[in-house]
Amino acid sequence: MPEPSFLFGQFVGGLTASMFLFVTAVGLSLIFGVLRVLNFAHGSLYMLGAYLAWQIMGWLGPGPEHFWFAVLGSALIVAVIGAAIERLMFRHLYDRPELYQLLFTYALVLVLADIVKIIWGTQQLSISRPVSLSGGTTIFGTLVPHYNLFIIALGPLLALGLWLLLHRSRAGRVIRAAVLDREMLGALGANVGWLYTGMFALGAFLAGLGGALVTPVKTIVPGMDVEVIVEVFIIVVIGGLGSLWGTFLGAVVFGQVLAFGILLMPRFSIFSVFALMAVILIVRPWGLLGRQPTR
Repeated sequence: MPEPSFLFGQFVGGLTASMFLFVTAVGLSLIFGVLRVLNFAHGSLYMLGAYLAWQIMGWLGPGPEHFWFAVLGSALIVAVIGAAIERLMFRHLYDRPELYQLLFTYALVLVLADIVKIIWGTQQLSISRPVSLSGGTTIFGTLVPHYNLFIIALGPLLALGLWLLLHRSRAGRVIRAAVLDREMLGALGANVGWLYTGMFALGAFLAGLGGALVTPVKTIVPGMDVEVIVEVFIIVVIGGLGSLWGTFLGAVVFGQVLAFGILLMPRFSIFSVFALMAVILIVRPWGLLGRQPTR
């Protein structure tokens, strides 16, 4: 029987991974919830956030808190890129079959992957943790890095902030109206086009933020976009496409199943989350907290 401190360490490790993924996954879920688009290129925006954070750190040079400027700057640049993609290209596909959207986003994945290789090459890159969060705290016999504690706290705060935006603000009421009936909202005078651009930019910002935040604990390499898009798709499928709290729950379930699954099946730990997703798709295809589609 493993020691309690070891199990607690696994729990904290799974929770940290959950919150890292939630930051990225919630952007994908928001875009689908409002625009009804499965953005397969969301992982590419995540990868851009990581590379841009490294680039901005290089421009700023060594500094105790330059990391935070790099994180915010990279996320904002990715948001601008996302807005440009939506305004110039994506909006021409809203009335096309979903297959067209998937093919377009897949093409975007390939294009952005090549752009990243041309600009930054294929070598592995990394960023150090911010000085203010470089230490750790011992909890129940387990040393937990301060940066991990920050990420664990950031996830629920981000979820709460987005919930307040969607349910306690005028902008949120307009967004929810667009989800229910975009034509009626447009007929009432709302600028649905810019609303879509804003939501796509917000989703891209969250993808870039997730990519930038993960750089102190993960190597920046080409291909990290494909790895993360598979994980966030599993999360939104488990929680429910377009559901904010479903995405949060899906991320927590994903992280814990992966963290403890590796104890039971060390060589097939990723199998456990795929098996869970398959069960969810069979038993409750709209996800744990998603809404059943109306016929």
